[in-house]
Amino acid sequence: MSSNSIFDRMIASAKQSKKETAKQQRIVQSAIALFAEKGYANTSTSEIAKHSGVAEGTIFRHYGTKENLLLAMIVPFLKESLPAIAQEVFEEVHPAKHDRLEQFLRVMFLNRLRFLRENKEIFRVVVKEFVYRDELRSELMGHINRELVGYLFQAIDHFKAKGELPELPNERLLQLIFPFIFSRFVLRFALAPEEPPGSDEEEADLVVGFIMRGIESLR
Repeated sequence: MSSNSIFDRMIASAKQSKKETAKQQRIVQSAIALFAEKGYANTSTSEIAKHSGVAEGTIFRHYGTKENLLLAMIVPFLKESLPAIAQEVFEEVHPAKHDRLEQFLRVMFLNRLRFLRENKEIFRVVVKEFVYRDELRSELMGHINRELVGYLFQAIDHFKAKGELPELPNERLLQLIFPFIFSRFVLRFALAPEEPPGSDEEEADLVVGFIMRGIESLR
C-alpha cells in the first residue's frame, strides 16, 4: 500500500461531496491537512477555522463537534475507498503466499496492527461512535461485509483445501477467528491508555497461538 495514513490518502484523493457548501469544503480540506500534519488530538477547531478562513462558530454550526467533523470526512471516504483498500490489503497478505494458516494469520495481524497504529486517532473515534450510533454502525457494517467478507472466505477456502481448517461452514469459521483479532485491536488502540509491553511480533505470537489452539480443539 502506498501510504498507511488515511489522512494522506484523503489528501491524495481530495474528493469533496457536491452537497457541501464552499465553506464546508474549505473546512474539510483544512481539517484533513491539519490532522495529517499535527494529528487529530493536537488540532483544535480554532486552528481549523483560522486555516480555512471561517469563524469557529461556523464549524460548530455545521458539525457540532470535532468528532462529528472527523466522521463527516472519514465515513464518505471509507465508503468510496474501502473496495480499493480491501483489495490492496488482500494482495499484500494473499493466502496463496502462505502454506500454513498460522503464517497467514500472523502476517495479516502484523499488517493491520501497523496500519491501525498509524491511524489510531481515527480508529478510536470510529469505534466510539460505532458503539453509540446505530445508523453509523449499520451503514459501515454493510460496506465492510460487502467488501471484506468475500476476501476472508477466499482465505478460509484456501486453508480448508490444505487441511488447515476443519470442514465447518465459512460463516462459522469467520466468526470464530476474525472477531478475536478485531477485539485485540479495539483493546489496544481504542480502550488501553498506552501500548502494551513487548514487541509486535510477541503479541502476534500470542494472538495467533490462541486462535490456532482454538481451531485444534474443533478437530
